[in-house]
Amino acid sequence: MCEVRDIVGLYLSPPDHAVVLCVDEKVAEPSPQPHSALLPMRPGQVERRTHDYERHGTTTLFAALDAKVGTVIGEVHRRHRAVEFRKFLDTIKQHVPEDLDIHVIMDNYSTHKTATVRNWFAKRPRFQAHFTPTYGSWLNLVERFFAELTEKQIRRGSFTSVSALEKVIREYLALRNDHPKPFQWHKSAEDILATIARFANGALQARGTST
Repeated sequence: MCEVRDIVGLYLSPPDHAVVLCVDEKVAEPSPQPHSALLPMRPGQVERRTHDYERHGTTTLFAALDAKVGTVIGEVHRRHRAVEFRKFLDTIKQHVPEDLDIHVIMDNYSTHKTATVRNWFAKRPRFQAHFTPTYGSWLNLVERFFAELTEKQIRRGSFTSVSALEKVIREYLALRNDHPKPFQWHKSAEDILATIARFANGALQARGTST
């Protein structure tokens, strides 16, 4: 579990002359709309709608959360392939001063490990990639930001088009960056690994008693 120690170390003791960015993508879609209007009412029957819905496409928010400051570099794309991710890495490069190293924390999603992306990192030594362990995307603080965005902005709205959804996402990014607030990480790597070990031992013991 060296990845756990690596990433938690960046949170608890960030290196000097560097920025730690938690990077990931979030796919979102507008609210599905019924294909038809309300169905006619009948005696003894409540108002109904058709069961089928029309979906209006999706958009992907690429986000890089500054773990220390709490600001977010973000942009939206209609697709989330390696091509779009590489474009977002270019955006990150433009936003971070050239005298700072950049530690990028991300998960093992295949888009993050394509030859295109690997070559991009290889040509830019000030970028250092740190991957969360398998099933360990919860270690990435940007997931907290995505949860906040969903709860405070997306879930409460009703968007009939991708453009309307993207507009709200951009507005939320601007608002957060005007008043940034970093997420605080408290658990040490040893505490996390001990918790995982207790869970694994408990699961093995339960399996043993069930057999």
